[in-house]
Amino acid sequence: MVRVLRAAPVPLALIAMIGLAGVVLGGIYADPLLTQLMLGAGAGSVAVSLAARRLPTWLVAPVSVVALAGYTLFALRLAASRAALPDPLPEVIADAARSGIPRLLTAMIPVEPLPDTVLVPVVAAWLAGLAGAELALRARRVLLGYAPPALLYVGAVYVVGPNAQTAVGPTLAFAALAVAGLAATGRPAGAAAVDGDVPAPVRAALRARVAAGAAAGVAAILALGAAIAPTVADRVTTEPVDPRRYVQPPQVDSLDESPLIRISGWALSPDQKLLDVATTGAAPSPAPSAGGGADAEPDGVGRGGVWIRLAVLNDYDGVTWRVGATYRNAGRVLPAAPRSPGATVEPVRQEITVAELTGRLLPAVATPEQVVGARVAYDPGSGTLIRPEGLNAGQRYTVKSAQERPDYNQLSAANVPAGDAVARVLRVADGAPEQLQRLAEQLATDNGSPYQRASAIEQFLAEHYRLVSDAPSGHAYPNLNFFLFGPRNAGGQRGTSEQFAAAFAVLGRLMGLPTRVVVGFHSPTGNGPVRGADAYAWPEVLFSDIGWVAFDPLPQPNTEPRPVEEDFKPKPEKSTPPPTEAPTPTAPATAPPSTSAAAAPPPRDRGPAGPLLAGIGAGTLVLLLAGGATGIVLQRRAQRRRRLDAGSPAARIAGAWLEVRDALRLAGHPAPAHLAATEVAAHARGVDARSGAAGADARSGPVRVAVPPIDDLATLVNLAAFAPGEADDEQARRAAAQAVAYADQVRERRPWWRRLLWSVHPGPLRWHR
Repeated sequence: MVRVLRAAPVPLALIAMIGLAGVVLGGIYADPLLTQLMLGAGAGSVAVSLAARRLPTWLVAPVSVVALAGYTLFALRLAASRAALPDPLPEVIADAARSGIPRLLTAMIPVEPLPDTVLVPVVAAWLAGLAGAELALRARRVLLGYAPPALLYVGAVYVVGPNAQTAVGPTLAFAALAVAGLAATGRPAGAAAVDGDVPAPVRAALRARVAAGAAAGVAAILALGAAIAPTVADRVTTEPVDPRRYVQPPQVDSLDESPLIRISGWALSPDQKLLDVATTGAAPSPAPSAGGGADAEPDGVGRGGVWIRLAVLNDYDGVTWRVGATYRNAGRVLPAAPRSPGATVEPVRQEITVAELTGRLLPAVATPEQVVGARVAYDPGSGTLIRPEGLNAGQRYTVKSAQERPDYNQLSAANVPAGDAVARVLRVADGAPEQLQRLAEQLATDNGSPYQRASAIEQFLAEHYRLVSDAPSGHAYPNLNFFLFGPRNAGGQRGTSEQFAAAFAVLGRLMGLPTRVVVGFHSPTGNGPVRGADAYAWPEVLFSDIGWVAFDPLPQPNTEPRPVEEDFKPKPEKSTPPPTEAPTPTAPATAPPSTSAAAAPPPRDRGPAGPLLAGIGAGTLVLLLAGGATGIVLQRRAQRRRRLDAGSPAARIAGAWLEVRDALRLAGHPAPAHLAATEVAAHARGVDARSGAAGADARSGPVRVAVPPIDDLATLVNLAAFAPGEADDEQARRAAAQAVAYADQVRERRPWWRRLLWSVHPGPLRWHR
């Protein structure tokens, strides 16, 4: 009995050490379930080792592994039942085993103890207890037996990083347990009796040797402490490394990175069923008039009903609005969003069933606080959700949201924030068209306050432009310029909500307003199917102490837009009108005949100097022209190498696209700037057809090889633009090969003198600067 009591401190210390590791790791979890499970794993593993002490050494590990399997199954089932996961337990276990580590390191803090976020800590705690007990109890190497729990503790501290309070108390307790365990086993029973049988000289020598060893150990510890103390002291105030920075969080696919381009597709399929929704608790407010008000959530988009948010787009580079969010795996309960002062919060519960909506973005009324029925990742900055595995038809989930309605009486006097914190939503990409800037200046001239400027943009767009469903997709600068100022008879001044929202956001940023674009759906009643016709995009403006406020730039139904020219005079573009009639040839003016031949001085004989100087000048001119032509050729070749061989795969694909556009321009058929990549490919096919017809009329003989299509290159250009980082080297090499083949074939179809000028034309060196 005494022997058992003296041996008890070591296993108890091991169990307590593992429990302290659970306490540290539990600092980033939402409830104490993980700490309890890790403590249970430590106790179970140590108990199995104690019970199996009389078994052969080789049999202990299999017995402990079987017990580990049973305990792990219990822990995962408990975590799944507490989280109310709808999937069957075998699927939950398989998913946790497959994705446990990445989800633990990408989960949103506080982490909910789900099966995939407790599996790795529980297994690690059991293995640490097994290894520690075998070393400390069976091998009687107590100090070495403390190494596995110590490694588990250090791992827990590293995983927590800067995301929880400093674990000073647990660390001191961990060290105290280690010292207590060592002290309890430092002098075995019966040592005094043994000492009595040892001769005095031997005992004295042993004691001296022990004293010398102890002194050397203390000296070594002191020296080591003195050596590392300055380094440790310097690191005290340093923020710990967050291991999450090395793990890529869940990502959206290229389709969801810019869902704004999907608006036109949904508009062309108005009856496509995307969702089924049933809401309770939503209380739509009266719809404000255009230019006269807005709402924090787009009740104020100008139409009553329930507005379901899909994505928030903060980043604009002059070509595409992108999500740019950082999603973290989350549990059922999401972090609470900050509230605006004086805002009214209304709870809204939604039961949503996915129909034909694809992608990973998960629709929900803003701002979600709890999600049941789907594993989600959450971006607190935008309040949007994704399902990392993607949406499936029939997927059903429930969201509880806190819909915020600010005090609209404060809008007229509200200011907008500035500085680095909002630089992202104030950034204006380079290349904004001059007419767009002039329109922003004109609207800002008579509107001083931020709310007046936002309302002026809203009213201008609602009064001068037409909302249609068949407008082509696109919101790059050329597209917006054509939407705002293009001739009506050619398709200008008409668009979907994509162009209205994007134009509002860009004009707002040009006027100093922090703006963003939101994509979502409108359910007039909040219940029933949501179809393609219910997809909308709307702009939002950030006001100080109020938050994001949505505006409605769409025209009211059954209203005739006023011509833009009545309120804004675009600056005429420089153009040379074609002549109406052929000019009448006139005789060249000549000098009047001389009345006296003697009046003209006789020519002087200049000798050989005149022809010599003329020859030198002509030769110099030829050398200069040849040198210039050679320099242009070499620079053109270097430019092609830089475009096609240097930089990232996306940059090389963009360089290949520039080669194609230069070829079209050199061939005399430049692609209009507002065309999308696929439209440029169609334009290139038309150039091929015209070139072939001309060649057939002008020449006889064998038919030349057709110019290769560039549709695959256009697809790669869209991939590089809308999915940064997705393009690889093989795709870049394929893009370069297609671009070179297309440019060479187009050049070969030119006459010989055009091919010569093609090679020495300096245009490609300056066209894209």
